[in-house]
Formats: sequence, C-alpha cells, structure tokens
Amino acid sequence: MIGKIISWNVNGLRAVERKGALQTFLDVHAPDLFLLQEIKGSVEQFSPYLTQNEAYAQHYHSAQKAGYAGTGIWIKRTFLEHLQNIAFDTHVPHLVNANEGRVLCLHFSYAKTSYSILSVYFPNGGKSEQAWHDKLTFYDDIRAYMNTLHARGRVVVVGGDMNVAHKPIDLAHSKENDGKICFHPEERARIDRFIADGWVDVWRALHPNEKKYSWWNMVTRARERNVGWRLDYFFLHTSFMENVTDAFIDNDIYGSDHCPVGIEYTFS
Repeated sequence: MIGKIISWNVNGLRAVERKGALQTFLDVHAPDLFLLQEIKGSVEQFSPYLTQNEAYAQHYHSAQKAGYAGTGIWIKRTFLEHLQNIAFDTHVPHLVNANEGRVLCLHFSYAKTSYSILSVYFPNGGKSEQAWHDKLTFYDDIRAYMNTLHARGRVVVVGGDMNVAHKPIDLAHSKENDGKICFHPEERARIDRFIADGWVDVWRALHPNEKKYSWWNMVTRARERNVGWRLDYFFLHTSFMENVTDAFIDNDIYGSDHCPVGIEYTFS
C-alpha cells in the first residue's frame, strides 16, 4: 500500500482555512497522512471542517499558550480502514517545551509492521539565550526518542518544521546567514548527529543537488524573489529508505510562510 505523507507548517490553521488555502491544498494532494505544525489554536476554536471532516480523522496537540505553536495529524478515512492498533501520543521523555504542543505521534500497525509517525515543530530559539539552549536540547530529546522507537523495531517517520537549514544549499544566502539562528553551526551539528545515527534527510537524499526552499520571510516579500530557506524535512531511518518512492516540496501551494513537503512511502 502506497501512502502519501505531507507535512505543512500552516502558520495558523484557522487562517489557512479562512483563506481557502487549506481546501485548495487538499484538493491538489489529498494526502493519506497530513502532519501539521503551528496550528495556533485548540479544538474548541476550530470549525467542523477542522474537527469533523468527512474525509479525514483529525487529532491535535495544542499548546497551553493560546494562539501559539501546536501540532496535528489528519488521517484519510479510506487509509485509516487499513490500520490497526491506532494510538496517539504526545509524551516524549524529558522533552523541553513540553507544554507547547510541539510533538504529536501517531502509532499504528499495518500488516505485521509497527509504525510511528511524528509531526514535530522544532523551536526557533531566537527569543533568548535560554530559548537557544532549549532548542538544542529539543533536538537531542527528539533524536533520542526516534532512536528508542527504532530500537523497538518500529518504522519511524518524522516530518515537520525543524527550523534549521542543514547545508549551504538549503538557503539562498548562506554566507550572510552563517552563524545566525536557523543556520548556526551548533544546530546544524544536531542534524549531523541525526544522520550519524542512521537517519536520512529524505528529500535531500533523492535531490542531492537541487536548490528548493520551504520557507520565506513574508515581511520582505522574499517568496516573490524565491529568497528562501529549506526548514521543513522528513527523516526516515536508512533501513527503510527503499520503501520511499518519491519526495517533493510544493512551492505552488500558498497560504502560509511555509509550503508543504511530502513523501510517498510503500507500507508493507
């Protein structure tokens, strides 16, 4: 069974719905699993389209702070019919920023294989010195959790806004931004540690020399000039890369300062 998994930092779920951008995205892609970041709201504030959708089962992990952060996962109902042992989890051991709704994990089994799909919104880290240290710790905590799930024999798929451009190819102005937040050597080294543990940046593995971005500064109208950063990723352990049939970044979807990124994966 081939499934399309898409991650999108919507920068406000109610906003993209109000603009019609969410509906356009679903019409174009109709993902089997849809991972959301920065939902910026709670179920009580969302419309029936966002909570009782005919085509999707929807689950959210909202931040305690109103209008801030938060993650979600939607499962297409026709896809859901094939899954067993479905459970959602918001607990990552020792995670900093645990009250900000930054991680939502979907566990399920298909055939005889167990899966864990994580929607993750990594901190920016630019607000203060403490926020910077918390960001680095967040990388370490998520990596440890990924490794734990993998060690249990699960197929782990991590998608989301990781708030870092890993290599110079991943942003338009690498020299000017070297050492700044989201392109700092310490956070880039955290991605190196993911890779050293056997995790693969799926899009980059399939597009080793392509320059394509997933975030633009809207204040400077950077998207019009394509002066962007690739901040959104899928990570998968190298053991399961042979099951990936496609990886993409859709620059034609608007409505947020990020665009959707996705993979197609053969569940077996």
